[in-house]
Amino acid sequence: MRRTTMLLLPLLIASGGALRAQSPHIGFSLNLLFPTGEFSSKTYPAYYSPSAGYTIPPQKATYDVGLGGSFTVSFPVDRSLAIRLNLSGSAENGTNRAPGETTINLRHSQFNLGGDLQIFPDGTAYRHRGLYFVVGVSADFEQFDRSFGDPLYDYTDTTRKSRMGVSIGLGHSFGYDAGTRFTLEATFHKTLTSHDVDAGDPPATDFVKVGFGFVF
Repeated sequence: MRRTTMLLLPLLIASGGALRAQSPHIGFSLNLLFPTGEFSSKTYPAYYSPSAGYTIPPQKATYDVGLGGSFTVSFPVDRSLAIRLNLSGSAENGTNRAPGETTINLRHSQFNLGGDLQIFPDGTAYRHRGLYFVVGVSADFEQFDRSFGDPLYDYTDTTRKSRMGVSIGLGHSFGYDAGTRFTLEATFHKTLTSHDVDAGDPPATDFVKVGFGFVF
């Protein structure tokens, strides 16, 4: 966790002066997360279990669409550029199935602390209006739960990971120059560190996030 947080400090320090100089735009959004790649579906090969005394057949782990929320503070530093601080959280449920075996309930939750660059090609960063592109890095604090009981209350095994991620996408801020503006944003998130399954890490938490919210 300490190493992950330290990697974000240069971005925050470098932007400190600009953040103090500008009036921020504060935003909130409700997000839908669509798992991709091995986070969406991962098949693990069969293996012999000494405790069970037999070979466990191939297991397929899948996660459903997740739900989350974000709080953002966007600081314009130029007509076409803004620096955005991003706090978000989300959770997804899933299952791990193998022929002849009891289905395992899966749940993944995460908290993300990120820094983004927003590029407004029409020069509307000060007003936070119109089309914008976004790219950023985040510290992802994740929890993976596995249980055979109620997926909301009866967790029996938990794995926690602190990893770095990167996001890229685009959004649009609808409305007038003054007052509340509504936002629609779509980004792709990819895990950068600690996702070597062969070394015992969980698969990369890659997903497409679609957010609906407002900014003022």
